[in-house]
Amino acid sequence: MTTARTRTRAVPGLGGGRPGQVVVHSAPLVLPIAGPPLPEGAVAVRRGRVIAAGPRGEITGAFRGRPEVRWDGVVVAGLVNAHTHLQFSALAHVGRRRYGSLEEWSTTFDAAHAEATGAAGVDWADAALRGAREAIATGTTAVADVVTVPEAATAYAEAGLTGMAYLEVLGDTEESWHAEGRDRLITALQESGRPMGVSPHAPYTLDVAVLEDLALLARSYRIRVHIHLAESAHEREYTVSGTGPLARMVRDIGFDFALLREGGTGLGPVDLLDGLGVFGEHCHVAHGVYLTADERRILRERGTIIALCPRSNRTLGLDAPEVAALLAEGNPIAVGTDSLASSPSLDLLEDVRVLRDLAREQGYRGADLEERLVRAATEGGARALGMAAGPGRIGALAPGARADFAVFDVDAGAREPYRALVEQGPGRCVATVIAGRPAWGRVRGRSARRA
Repeated sequence: MTTARTRTRAVPGLGGGRPGQVVVHSAPLVLPIAGPPLPEGAVAVRRGRVIAAGPRGEITGAFRGRPEVRWDGVVVAGLVNAHTHLQFSALAHVGRRRYGSLEEWSTTFDAAHAEATGAAGVDWADAALRGAREAIATGTTAVADVVTVPEAATAYAEAGLTGMAYLEVLGDTEESWHAEGRDRLITALQESGRPMGVSPHAPYTLDVAVLEDLALLARSYRIRVHIHLAESAHEREYTVSGTGPLARMVRDIGFDFALLREGGTGLGPVDLLDGLGVFGEHCHVAHGVYLTADERRILRERGTIIALCPRSNRTLGLDAPEVAALLAEGNPIAVGTDSLASSPSLDLLEDVRVLRDLAREQGYRGADLEERLVRAATEGGARALGMAAGPGRIGALAPGARADFAVFDVDAGAREPYRALVEQGPGRCVATVIAGRPAWGRVRGRSARRA
């Protein structure tokens, strides 16, 4: 193992030095994602952006005399958590036990949430901020954060993360939506002060007419969409016939949806949402556990990415996603942790490791398995957020991209670096750098020569 140590020279706090100054970050191994692994690699950074990446000798030669930050460990492009609810860090006690079904978990969660919003008076924005800091400490630099209250929507950015908050819409009937829900959402989006997405919670928590109108709004105003899909084993029964455990739960909550009154739609959840215009490259879905091969094809053809959250599925007593099939079919995937209310931690590499194990159990034999999953946790998440291209893109270390990366105390000399990262990386992040500046780290600063 390498040691968790950093050497610096005249770079205050390991920041970017003087405004506009180039700083070289080097390490025994750099995984830029934008290209092959770089033994003795380096990344040159100016004003929070990568301006060059390559072998250390080439980069230090091109930027001779610039300060160098020498990291002992493996530098990896920043991890992108493509599905989480940071505000529910306040309900971490709910995620510390196992459940028999999504419905059982939902009942427990709803009771805890009601208590937290009642007498307990939980500060959701503060909880989201604490969650964001925990994520940063595990190497995450960007998130797709689903929020239920607008005041929690800026917490990820306040903590230093990039990404996007998605304002959740849940429980609206067609009547309540047109009476106040639609205007409330539009006002919240307009007053947010930064780009926000919208998260129709799930096919079973909104009237079909509301889902259709949200899809229209998103396309009309170029709003990104993120929705829970095929997380419950009973979701298909719900949308097809309006029956089953989910239907009973929804009725017990008191939602009076047309789908329930009319006995379903005759369509599975993917066909239903596809017909409403929900899917597209502007949309990514969470979980996708109970998808048929044909449904995976539809999502693939629409360019809709699936954010897999296997540890959350395990907590809820659900089946595992079909990781091997998703990879073999070429489906675009990302990785999420979900919230602390359904997962033991916000360490994204823990979910990557579980996905690796699942893929092997399901028969995936490709030598590229770990690399593909690390890419899903970086550039896959960036694609899900619509941030994988253009100036300031994330998920890779390449010229023009944000200088977001994490340093892991893993074997930098391993013959299979992606495997080493997946196997050894969880819990071993020693520093996280966002836009060229340290956001977290166990750092010892001392002088180092100029590059």
